[in-house]
Amino acid sequence: MTPTLVRHHSYADTATPVDQGTRARDWAEIQERMLAPLYEAVYERLEVGTGTRLLSLGCGSGLALLIAAARGARVTGVDSDSERLALARARLLPGAGSDAGLPAGHARLLDGDPSAAAPADGAPYDLITAFTPIGCSSGDGERLVDALRAAVPLAARGGTVVLTAWGPPERCATAPVLRVAGRFSDDSGAPRGGGWRPWERDDLEEVAFRSGLNPDGSGRVACPFGYADIDSAVRGLLSTRLFDAAVRATDRGQVAKGVAEALHPHLRRDGTIWMPNVFRYLVCTT
Repeated sequence: MTPTLVRHHSYADTATPVDQGTRARDWAEIQERMLAPLYEAVYERLEVGTGTRLLSLGCGSGLALLIAAARGARVTGVDSDSERLALARARLLPGAGSDAGLPAGHARLLDGDPSAAAPADGAPYDLITAFTPIGCSSGDGERLVDALRAAVPLAARGGTVVLTAWGPPERCATAPVLRVAGRFSDDSGAPRGGGWRPWERDDLEEVAFRSGLNPDGSGRVACPFGYADIDSAVRGLLSTRLFDAAVRATDRGQVAKGVAEALHPHLRRDGTIWMPNVFRYLVCTT
């Protein structure tokens, strides 16, 4: 069911501006769960549980942290998006007197640079995750390298780092929809910096090499994108940040309509949207 807090607008049909708080809620309530199979597969493979000390880079609104904490891990998340981070705090750090969420002190959520995430007790992390898939946004590999160079010194020697990316375009039904971002940037004549780009098969290995990490296995996970209707699909996809450069180059209304048109091949008779996708993860050691 579409959340009542966003029923009053349609991304596909109006150019009304949408504030950052609404977009963060769209991410938390619509889009973030699409990557849950990826989180679960990585945690299962690495046997994340009691005793795991986890640092999540780009933790967003905290779903991956919540899943890890439910398995017994001690979790720390870092993100530069203050609106998403506020939602993560609501999930993981309930207010005084609340019986929801995690025990006090079990999670830490930090705004800004990963280097600020040094453990308070001095004990290093044994797992660092970067669950924001790279491969669609120009410069996303460089930004991840910078984050890893700040974070890896906080890990134990021989610790594990997991990087993630979109899978082969031919196995990602969402790929043609994401190309809308590149089309709008190209049509506007605006520079492509920060905009969409086609992803490459060795994106993760390149990031690992530049970050001084040692690849030690990989996997692929099916993460289908399913939505109640086209409007919720547009809201969810625009919340990913992958269309931000296109919106800056034109306007949100035009980009939303372009995304809605690209979704029509995935529209089912009941009005829902379904797009099978595959994501890659690379397990590395420090």
